[in-house]
Amino acid sequence: MRFLKKAAVIILVTAFLLTFIKEHKAYAAINVSAKSAIVIDGASGRVLFAKDEHEKRRIASITKIMTAVLAIESGKMEETVTVSANAVRTEGSAIYLKEGQKVKLKDLVYGLMLRSGNDAAAAIAEHVGGSLGGFVYMMNQKAEQIGMENTRFQNPHGLDDHENHYSTAYDMAILTKYAMKLKDYQTISGTKVYKAETMESVWKNKNKLLTGLYQYSTGGKTGYTKLAKRTLVSTASKDGTDLIAVTINDPNDWDDHMNMFEYVFNHYKTYIVAKKGDIPKLKETFYGSRAFIKRDVTYLLNEAEKDEVKINTTLLKPKKAWKKDRSAIPDVVGQMTVTVNDETIVKLPIYYENERNKKPKKRFFETFKAIFSNAAGGSEWSI
Repeated sequence: MRFLKKAAVIILVTAFLLTFIKEHKAYAAINVSAKSAIVIDGASGRVLFAKDEHEKRRIASITKIMTAVLAIESGKMEETVTVSANAVRTEGSAIYLKEGQKVKLKDLVYGLMLRSGNDAAAAIAEHVGGSLGGFVYMMNQKAEQIGMENTRFQNPHGLDDHENHYSTAYDMAILTKYAMKLKDYQTISGTKVYKAETMESVWKNKNKLLTGLYQYSTGGKTGYTKLAKRTLVSTASKDGTDLIAVTINDPNDWDDHMNMFEYVFNHYKTYIVAKKGDIPKLKETFYGSRAFIKRDVTYLLNEAEKDEVKINTTLLKPKKAWKKDRSAIPDVVGQMTVTVNDETIVKLPIYYENERNKKPKKRFFETFKAIFSNAAGGSEWSI
């Protein structure tokens, strides 16, 4: 009995160590100078590398990503803002606004993101939130809504004027993933040079990755204060794979971001693990080729993980009446579950083609590789 207990312990410990080694192999291959760092897949949010990613730290001007998001979502981008004396007096980097000046909100957001204007941040906050306090409330409400669990905003610009203004590398990556779903944010963040419509100003983006250092850069936001040190959020895209990187308190941030991106681009690819349209493995079932999914399922995988993709389909048990009257078959007849390394990455409905639901035409993305035929598992009936 004692021998069996020892054997069981050894097996459990061995399994744990193998899992630990597998999960941290990529981490060992990347070295960064930052106190906190992370790189995630922009599509799925999968964490590909992390270092103290949940540690609460000062974040400086990458705060302005949230300010830009709220401005864009306010629907007021074409409105005219009257600049207050309070906004003009904001310390630090500026786009040199003047009291009483009338500027389009859109111009202020470009000045915020490209030149890191603290005066622009204050003017945006007052216009969108009614006051600095009202806007800060909106910032924290939005942070809670999108799952930023270790973040507290106290101002719209990131200056060190409050003790409890902080976030984490992970939370800032989650925020950027959300922001990149907004077309206006993508455009503004990825703009190299902008000529303001209501100001006699032309601004060049401070993000050196975007303006020349890194060919795959698609945008981001820089930051620095004496207490926070250098902070940086950046995005990059190559061959259909979109990545988000964050570093906090990093003296070598440009190189660290490029190294993180290059490691992932060289070791991972985005694959179509399930194509939209009919499901080959279900053609021999009652539902035949009329069972389908409405969208492609894509996921970022390394070479070894391709063999770990599993697809399981659960279908409604057909009723006798359905054989005589196919119109009685419900729109949704089952569920597809996709797992990688036994971890569920997505669950999506399986539809039945009828007058209400038309099966989409399949198309193949040249930048993606398809592995559906190797991944598809069996199906089972359920009631």
